[in-house]
Amino acid sequence: MSSEVFVVAAIGAAAAIASVGGGLVALWRKPTTLFMSIALGFASGVLLATTCFSMLPEAVKLGSLPMTVGGFAVGFAVIYAFDLFIHRGAVAGEKAEQRRRVKRFHRAHPPRGSMVTVLAGGTGVEELIEGLSIGVGSAINPNLGLLVALAIAIDNFSEGLAIGEVIRGTEAENGSSHRRRILLWTGGIGLAIFTAALAGWFFLRELPKPALGFLFGTGAGGMLYLTVTNLLPEAEERQYQQLAAVMLAIGFAIVFVLSKLVEGSS
Repeated sequence: MSSEVFVVAAIGAAAAIASVGGGLVALWRKPTTLFMSIALGFASGVLLATTCFSMLPEAVKLGSLPMTVGGFAVGFAVIYAFDLFIHRGAVAGEKAEQRRRVKRFHRAHPPRGSMVTVLAGGTGVEELIEGLSIGVGSAINPNLGLLVALAIAIDNFSEGLAIGEVIRGTEAENGSSHRRRILLWTGGIGLAIFTAALAGWFFLRELPKPALGFLFGTGAGGMLYLTVTNLLPEAEERQYQQLAAVMLAIGFAIVFVLSKLVEGSS
């Protein structure tokens, strides 16, 4: 038991450190748009493949198709609801016909927090679901938990970069303040995922298999929402020579191979 707990703590800590690592890289040197596009595109491919080839198939094996779809819908809806809560129920893309109306609404009813708060706060909520996925995945199969943690660590590094980039771009304070804010936000996100991973292991591993499948589907839904609404758009905004798409394909293919290896070991 102690060795299993150590493994969960180690992979949870690695995913947590990745967030701080991304912030430190952004603090050390402002990342170029090319580097950000590569990092975000790769993370998108990794998360999409982990969701499609590992988390959802494993959830179906543990429970049933209806349970998995229900969990997926819950995970997606939770993150979507938080997004709407932060933006007071009004979100529109840059080219949406409703964009002007949404901007007028936000002038009268500003979002609940600054751009940094919205990005980092939303990321923190997502990390709770992802951390639980690490703990639950490790309870199902240690190799599966490791694969999920690897995907989340890559995602966390990219998000740490993005948070650091936003803070550097929006804050007009001195360098020490930048350092403090970047480290506080990324450190808080890291702590959230580490705590959630341990909580998932200690409190959820004894649940019946259908319940574990439901929870794993929930994690998949939250991760998919994060990918399609955050990582992919950010990668495409910065892409050069479609490198975001190239890196997405590379990350997707790597995790596809790894998922098959994990499947063979179970």
